[in-house]
Amino acid sequence: MTGAIFRRATVDDIPAMSRIRLAVNENRLRDPGRVTRQMYEDFLERDGRGWIAQVDGATVAFSYANSLDGSIWALFVDPAHEGKGLAKALLALATAWLFESGYAEITLDTGAGTRADLFYARQGWTGGNAGAADVRYTLARPVP
Repeated sequence: MTGAIFRRATVDDIPAMSRIRLAVNENRLRDPGRVTRQMYEDFLERDGRGWIAQVDGATVAFSYANSLDGSIWALFVDPAHEGKGLAKALLALATAWLFESGYAEITLDTGAGTRADLFYARQGWTGGNAGAADVRYTLARPVP
């Protein structure tokens, strides 16, 4: 994670976040039009909050937390920057914000048997069935 800068996402970051979302190798969108610019905008302030990771001035990863239901809406890393700790740091920012917002437990869904599935399990999340091909993970607020 050397040299990475993390900050709140802005509307100017949406094109880079969309590029990253469409570049991933797993959890690919069957219909890229399903995630709209308006959805990105809504999760910046109205329905949540987003963060980006930049390396050498380029946006290479992002996360979004959904304040309406206490979930992680998105966490994606450009394939060229995987394995550098960016996802772990972005997940920490999103979960901390949701816990600070009052949620005692937060959730996310991901594809079963994917690298993301293994990643969340390694981060201490508890997995459960969310359907035929998905896992629903939960994370309880840490006890002080």
